[in-house]
Amino acid sequence: MGKSLIFILIAHLLFVMGASAQDPLVEAGIYSLPSKYYGKISYKVGNLGAQMDKRTTKYLRKIQRQEKRIYRRLWVKDSAKAKELFGNIHNRYVHLQKEAKYRAGRLPVLSKVYNGRLDSLSTAFIFLDKAGPGASGLQEKLKNGINNLNGLQNKLDEAEQVKKYLKERKKLLSDQLQRIGMVKELKKFNKQIYYYQQQVLEYKEILNTPSGLEGKLLGLLGRLPGFKNFFADHSQLAALFNLPGSTAGNNTSMQTGLQTRASVLQELQSRLGSSNGIQQMVQQNIESAQSHINQLKARVTQYSPNGGSSDDDIPDFKPNRQKTKPFWQRIELGVNFQNTRSNNLLPAISNIGFSVGYRLNDKSVLGIGLAYKMGWGRDIQHIKITHQGVGLRTFIDWNLKGSFYLSGGYEMNYNNAFKNIEQLKHSDIWQQSGLVGVSKIVSLNSRLFKKTKVQLMWDLLSYRQIPRAQPIIFRVGYSLK
Repeated sequence: MGKSLIFILIAHLLFVMGASAQDPLVEAGIYSLPSKYYGKISYKVGNLGAQMDKRTTKYLRKIQRQEKRIYRRLWVKDSAKAKELFGNIHNRYVHLQKEAKYRAGRLPVLSKVYNGRLDSLSTAFIFLDKAGPGASGLQEKLKNGINNLNGLQNKLDEAEQVKKYLKERKKLLSDQLQRIGMVKELKKFNKQIYYYQQQVLEYKEILNTPSGLEGKLLGLLGRLPGFKNFFADHSQLAALFNLPGSTAGNNTSMQTGLQTRASVLQELQSRLGSSNGIQQMVQQNIESAQSHINQLKARVTQYSPNGGSSDDDIPDFKPNRQKTKPFWQRIELGVNFQNTRSNNLLPAISNIGFSVGYRLNDKSVLGIGLAYKMGWGRDIQHIKITHQGVGLRTFIDWNLKGSFYLSGGYEMNYNNAFKNIEQLKHSDIWQQSGLVGVSKIVSLNSRLFKKTKVQLMWDLLSYRQIPRAQPIIFRVGYSLK
């Protein structure tokens, strides 16, 4: 009896060990990822969806305000036309957001906005959720992730519904307002619509940008034949096309209501006869049409600010690509250095500046800065750290061509040595500087510094300073972001 029990226990242990060794998820290292890993992906996706919702609301308010301005101007010219075109503007845009959410939640799979990375992540989370419990707390994070991924898909679909409405609204107002000479007001309205379209496009690009979190998970799952088969059957892409290995059936034409190539050829042969040249003629016409479509796409791509294809209208103005970026992405942090040798009166000084710039558009940056002058002593044998001055700076850089910029700035400098903050309150000691010059920016392959900025500046106000400061200033700066 005892030997039999021992034999059963050993056999059970070997069976469990064998089953664990054969578990493809274990072999692929999926369960080696901590559960918080999935939580981070879920949070990132949920945050992106919330940002999209917030931005959509913001742009719709801007467009609504622009419509109200047009309405007031049109009312002066033709009150009846103003009522006909605009009606209750506020209620219409409130209804638009509700209608977009309603329609987005009821779209068939084939009508949804497709995003490859979102599809891969959604399918991966569903696959892992169906695979089993895994690590402790993993199931809850997977379900939260699935909800956030579905929520982001809905936000993309909502944005697409809003874009369709705005496109129709733009066409209607363009037809009506151009007739009565309100072209200027119409351009402002169209500009807001264009920036909303670009904002949606930018969020799609953010979603498509590879990151370590999603890339590692999808890389591990990509090794599993089971996941490949699951993706071929259950992904959004599988609903659009019959992927290799899919068991969902091959009759996609019946799902989409489209005619198959065979049915088209059969119809042509019944009308024109069973000529061997019919298929060749059809193929030539298809290739000709495809070539023409590609030419049109290339022309649209040429004028697209992102260099990619888009179904949005080509703008009739020069777009500012910075407008669609969040505030923090338009901020540029930097440091710069300027060294002065020691002389009979002053020690060797390092002028260290810290700057915060705001990118106004693709060509110009406006910013402020703070400078600190550190004294090192007379020479290396007589090192003594002292406070030799501070400065307040404003600056602007405007791109001339390529990596060259026209730079200017106004500065207030306290050039005397000091020991405490109280000494800096004497405003009559501060000296003014007006700088103008040229900067060159060179990109760096560094984790800390992104760009090097070399400046050659002329101080226009140096000739009024007592004692007179050097008129030519050379600075080297580094961009942290």
